[in-house]
Amino acid sequence: MTRFFSRTRRAWAQAAFAGALSLAFTAPAWSQAGTVRLVVGYAAGGPVDAAARQFAPALAKELGRTVIVENRAGVAGALGAESVARAPADGATLYFAASPTLTISPHVLKSMPIDPVKDLTPISPVSTYANALVVNKDLPIHALAELIAYAKANPGKLSYGSAGMGASNHLSGELFAKQIGATLTHVPYKGNAPAMTDVIGGQLSMMFDIVSTARNYISSGRVRAIAVTSRERNASLPEVPTMREAGLPGYEVIGWYGVYGPAAMPAALVTQVNAAVNRALADDELKKQWVAQGYDLWPGTPAVLAAQQRKDFEMWRGVTGGIRFE
Repeated sequence: MTRFFSRTRRAWAQAAFAGALSLAFTAPAWSQAGTVRLVVGYAAGGPVDAAARQFAPALAKELGRTVIVENRAGVAGALGAESVARAPADGATLYFAASPTLTISPHVLKSMPIDPVKDLTPISPVSTYANALVVNKDLPIHALAELIAYAKANPGKLSYGSAGMGASNHLSGELFAKQIGATLTHVPYKGNAPAMTDVIGGQLSMMFDIVSTARNYISSGRVRAIAVTSRERNASLPEVPTMREAGLPGYEVIGWYGVYGPAAMPAALVTQVNAAVNRALADDELKKQWVAQGYDLWPGTPAVLAAQQRKDFEMWRGVTGGIRFE
C-alpha cells in the first residue's frame, strides 16, 4: 500500500500537469451520442441513486441530451467508477460519484479496481451532505457531553451501527471514538436502513446516518438527534447543533457528490460539462428538493472537486490506520 500512496501522490501532480497541457490543444467536439449515461456505483433506491435521479433531469436540460441513470453496484461503488474509467472519454459516460468510493475505499479495500486519481477526470462538484449522530430515544442522553461522559465511564457498552465495514458512517464512529478517547462497539450492517431499525429498536445505542434519511426518523421522534457532523448547522435540522458547537471542536465530516469522466477527457469538453452541471445546480426545483433533504448545493470548478477529494483522501487515511476490509 506504501507504493500505492506514492503512486497516488505522483498522480495528483501528473493529472494537474496533463490538465494544463491539454488546454493548449483543440479538444474534439462533444460526442454525437444522443444519450448520456450517468453511472451510479450503488443499487437503485439508496440515497446516492435517489440524488442522481433528482439531478439527471436538470442536467439533461442543460446538456440538451437525454440523461439515463445507470446503476453499477458493487465494491463500495468502485465497480461503477471502473465502468466509467474504461469508457470512451467523449462525454457520453459520466460518473455520479459518492465521496467514500474515492476517498475511503482506496484505504480499506484489499483490491481497488481503479486508481481514483489516474483513471478518472474531475468535472464538477455537485452537493455536500452531513451525517447526523442519533441515539436510541430511551437512552438517558440528550447532549454530546452526556454521550461522551457515558462512553468514557462505560468502555465498549455503547454500540453503533453502520452500512458496513469501511463505510463513511463506520469511520465517522471511529473518528469520534479516537477524538474522545473511548471504546465504542461497532456493528456493521448491509446498508444504513437495517442499522437504523436496530437503533430505533434499542439493539444499538447510536449511529451516524446521512441527514437526508435520518431527518425523517428524528422528526417523528423515533430517534434523538445529538449533533450534525458539518461545520455549519444543517438547514433541514436547524435546531440540531454541530459537533463543534456541542463540544468537540476538532470534529468535522462531510460527504459529497461529484461528476467525473474517464481519464484523459479533453479539457474543452470538461469545461462544457462543468458549465452544464453548474447551470443545473441553479434549477429551482432541484434546489428545493435537495435543501429540504439536507443537501447543500456545491457548484464549482474541477479544481475545487479535486482539492476536496485530495483533502478527504488524506484525512481518511489517518482514520483507517492501515486496517483492510473486503
